[in-house]
Amino acid sequence: MTDQEKALEAKEEKAAEYDASQIQVLEGLEAVRKRPGMYIGSTSTQGLHHLVWEIIDNGIDEALAGFASEINVTVEPDNSVTVIDDGRGIPVDIQKKTGRPALETVFTILHAGGKFGGGGYKVSGGLHGVGASVVNALSTELDAVVTRGGKRYYIDFTRGKVKTPMKVIGDAPEHEHGTKVHFVPDPDIFTETTVYDDKILTQRIRELAFLNKGLKLTFTDKRADTAEKLVFHYEGGIREYVEFLDRKKENLLKEPIYVEGQAKGITVEVSLQYTTNGFNTTLMTFANNIHTYEGGTHETGFKTALTRVINDYARKSGALKESDEALSGEDVREGMTAVVSVKHPDPQFEGQTKTKLGNADARTVTDRTFSEHLNKYLMEHPTEARQIVDKAMLANKARAAAKRAREVTRKKSGLEISNLPGKLADNSSKDPEISELFIVEGDSAGGSAKSGRSRLTQAILPIRGKILNVEKASMERILANEEIRTLFTAMGTGFGEEFDVKKARYHKLIIMTDADVDGAHIRTLLLTLIYRYMRPLLDAGFVYIAQPPLYRVRQGKMMRYIDSDEELTEVLGTLQPSPKPEIQRYKGLGEMDASQLWETTMDPEKRRLLRVSPEDAEAADGIFEMLMGDKVEPRRKFIEENAKYVENLDA
Repeated sequence: MTDQEKALEAKEEKAAEYDASQIQVLEGLEAVRKRPGMYIGSTSTQGLHHLVWEIIDNGIDEALAGFASEINVTVEPDNSVTVIDDGRGIPVDIQKKTGRPALETVFTILHAGGKFGGGGYKVSGGLHGVGASVVNALSTELDAVVTRGGKRYYIDFTRGKVKTPMKVIGDAPEHEHGTKVHFVPDPDIFTETTVYDDKILTQRIRELAFLNKGLKLTFTDKRADTAEKLVFHYEGGIREYVEFLDRKKENLLKEPIYVEGQAKGITVEVSLQYTTNGFNTTLMTFANNIHTYEGGTHETGFKTALTRVINDYARKSGALKESDEALSGEDVREGMTAVVSVKHPDPQFEGQTKTKLGNADARTVTDRTFSEHLNKYLMEHPTEARQIVDKAMLANKARAAAKRAREVTRKKSGLEISNLPGKLADNSSKDPEISELFIVEGDSAGGSAKSGRSRLTQAILPIRGKILNVEKASMERILANEEIRTLFTAMGTGFGEEFDVKKARYHKLIIMTDADVDGAHIRTLLLTLIYRYMRPLLDAGFVYIAQPPLYRVRQGKMMRYIDSDEELTEVLGTLQPSPKPEIQRYKGLGEMDASQLWETTMDPEKRRLLRVSPEDAEAADGIFEMLMGDKVEPRRKFIEENAKYVENLDA
């Protein structure tokens, strides 16, 4: 029986077992503890940090409603988290439907709160609206102190259940108000880790400060020796966000363009800047503070307006003749950094990761608001307007020159094997959901991977050496590069504005490079390419990094694969001196035979893959720009500051 036939038989057996006896009815917060991934996405580090976002969102909602000006986030020495806001304080009176204090209800009943039609908030953040109750359900302990009406109220919980009913713990000055929530993530739920990453927390807190101008957010990590309080407070909002994103670039305009407007209860903010000689586009869109990685109607409205307004101005100014071809969306966005933020009273999210805005009115309001203000800006700033048009026209000429190269990446029918002579060893399954494409460094490793793979699900694409650094390349050079064309053709997704993630032939794109400095460099170049020109693959969660071992230790019948020098020392310390352990150092994937490569790095039952998230790529974007871009000074400074952390480099 083939692997495919076995899989089909197992699927049919599972289908036959599914009946009414398997339907569970869970009450209260039991459902959250039973299936936490349904509420916070996962129980990995992403879900762990989602707990913090949910509590911060409650404070943000108070700020959006005009009642809070500051939110303080602290990671305590025991890795618990405290979030304090100076909003009105969660209500403490009796909630009629439950007969319990509102403070208790908010933390024990799913979907309870002021965001669900009660008139508490006109606009609110929070992607799923699950809020405080889910954080409570997934914490071993949670306690809250509310200050309002001259009193301080206290309540605490254990794994979602009330431990100490709400009580008054003291008086407070009439002018004081706010909510303090402290929680301890449950290690029974977050089995992978309960340790918070200060970099992830800092990045999101900074982002929230940019998106909510005037709101002060602080972050303190008491686990650190210094426990320094970081303050994020931006009166310029997303204008300062664009400046932050472009801090290592040479900018075309003296300062970013900034637009703000409101219609139909929807607030729209847009800010954009252009680099002098950059080719890449950075467009970040948000809806109610949620990063809409998959875009949506607000992004469409912005793009449409930008293309139309710049074309209109180019025609009226005479830069673009009536007989000339109109500038495309790609042309007017080349070298652009932009942030689009909308606040909608009833956001509707869709898409694979529920981070795509679907409200039709958001497109109309964004288009109209941005068009009106951009028109005015171009008329009032003729020098800057001409610079923008000239840059777009230059991009237009380069696009025409690259058109023939782009055609090569298009697929006429299925996979154009003629474009991949002897390179792609395709898998036999045509189901993208189970298909994996390994990008393997070197012909030797490629040969081992081809021999050791599962032919049903795994395809192998060897690449030679270091691919083109797209951070420094024009579109024409990128599309002329054989390795890059091969990758696009193999994936079947198209290129540029034609890119369609739904056409991806593989739902796992796995980068498999050597565990040395050169391998890390090649991996960085590939991630730069994917981040810049295949971003939807990241958003869909299709990009992974393989984790090959550094060592193999054998003593008698015992054999182990080791990932680091520290682990090697630890393992050797547990072994008997006789017989002498054999240690093999893998300097490259090519040193493994087919069976070893399968066992350590490719076998789905044993391998370890790191999924690359959009947040990972975004955080790395600044480093890509610094290490791969044209500005020398930031690169020199980075190397000087980080060289001390490099201990062992392979010669």
